[in-house]
Amino acid sequence: MVNKITDLKLLYEEDYFLWLEETIKLLNNRQLENLDYENLIEELEALGRSEKSAAQSFVILIIQHLLFYQYWEEERANNSRHWRGEIFAFRTQLEYKLTTNLRNYLAERLDYLYSKARKSAQIKSELQLPEINPYSLEQILDEDWLPE
Repeated sequence: MVNKITDLKLLYEEDYFLWLEETIKLLNNRQLENLDYENLIEELEALGRSEKSAAQSFVILIIQHLLFYQYWEEERANNSRHWRGEIFAFRTQLEYKLTTNLRNYLAERLDYLYSKARKSAQIKSELQLPEINPYSLEQILDEDWLPE
């Protein structure tokens, strides 16, 4: 058993994808005593951070484009179709990633995410945008919703 764990730890350093395949086999076969727990935990934590980061990025991009769509009147005639397309694409990509846990995480961080999107939109547009988030998470995620 110790040799299998040691071998798996070495495999992690030498061939990540083979380590991943072997780890999946061990999990499927319920051979928990042979798992490389240290690296498995590290990888699961990294996966969680990556998913949260991607979801947050999509929310920021959606909000930024909602702000452009709603407030950038000078550019609306030329860009509204583009902004709507971007909003739909970002919502679709976020939908593929969204879980109940990620949704709750985004809800908790929505004001922070809005502040980042607002700042980015202001830099690009030079508009004075609302300091308080005018959008609910439900509106941000709703593929058919657009501000008036």
